[in-house]
This record gives sequence, C-alpha cells and structure tokens, in this order.
Amino acid sequence: MILAVIIGCEIGFWVLLGLGLLARYVLRLRRLGGVLLLAVPLVDVVLLVATVVDLRSGGIATWSHGLAAAYLAYSIVFGHRTLRWADQVAAHRLSNGPPPWKPPAGGMARARYEWGIWLRIVLAYVIACALLWVAIWLIGDEARTQELSAFMIGLARVPVIALVVPLLYTLFPNKSQAG
Repeated sequence: MILAVIIGCEIGFWVLLGLGLLARYVLRLRRLGGVLLLAVPLVDVVLLVATVVDLRSGGIATWSHGLAAAYLAYSIVFGHRTLRWADQVAAHRLSNGPPPWKPPAGGMARARYEWGIWLRIVLAYVIACALLWVAIWLIGDEARTQELSAFMIGLARVPVIALVVPLLYTLFPNKSQAG
C-alpha cells in the first residue's frame, strides 16, 4: 500500500508543480499559481500520514516504509531547490525571464558546489535515518521493524557513492572551463 502512496505522491508532486507553473506563466494567474505551488509540500504530509497510519495500525514495516522516509528526507532537503529550479526554467521558457542559474562549469568553484550537494545528500540520509529511528521507537517491536534497520544500512550507500563526484571535481578540476 505504501508503495502505491509513494508513487501517487510523486505523481502529485509533478502535477501540482506543473499546474502551478502553468497557471503562473502561461495563464498569468499568479495567485492561483502560488497557491498550487504552496500545495506541493502537502504531498509530503499525505505520505507521512499514510505511513504513520499504516504502521500504527499494525502493519509490518517493509522497504517501502524506508523508501517513504527517504522520499520525505529528500523533499525536506532538496524540495525548495527543486521548486526554485523549476520556477526559473518556467520563467525563462514561458515568460522570457532570465536564464536559470547554472552551477560553475569547472575548477574549484565546481568542486565546492559538488561538496555542497554531497553535504545535502548526507543531511537527507541523516533525516531519513532519524525518521526511521522514530518509527522503530514508536512501534517498539523489533520483529515488525527489522526491515527499517536494514533499509538504513542499504541507504548508506547513497552518500558513499555520491562522494565520488565531489572527490573527482576536487582531484581533477577542469581548469579549461573554470571561471
């Protein structure tokens, strides 16, 4: 059930985002667009409530509950940036706004940028683990929550693998594109 809610929330995120940007830049209904964009975080609330209800009603935690925690953590850490990026792209393409911001092309400026992204990934991992620990504590039954502990260990691969990118930019800065 939670996997279906996650998929529905992901679809809902993009639908609300698309409708908000459409209302704002194509239909020129800025207030409606703003309301729709403000509703995007409600998708996360729906997912959180569905997950808590499922676990509190006696459900056995599965990897999809762990995925829900990771989804929520990503939204907390990267959601605002994603909305801002989409808004900049829509303003540029639909309303002749300025081009969206781009990260530095190379050099140490790009390395610093990539380290910042990696630190956000680590923060998302920590938030996901905190959400999972809270779920484990609230349920209080190791037999029903052992999958959440396993999910945390598997999820640790994400920041470890993501570490490759800033390391490469640091060790091999592309000086020809720097500046």
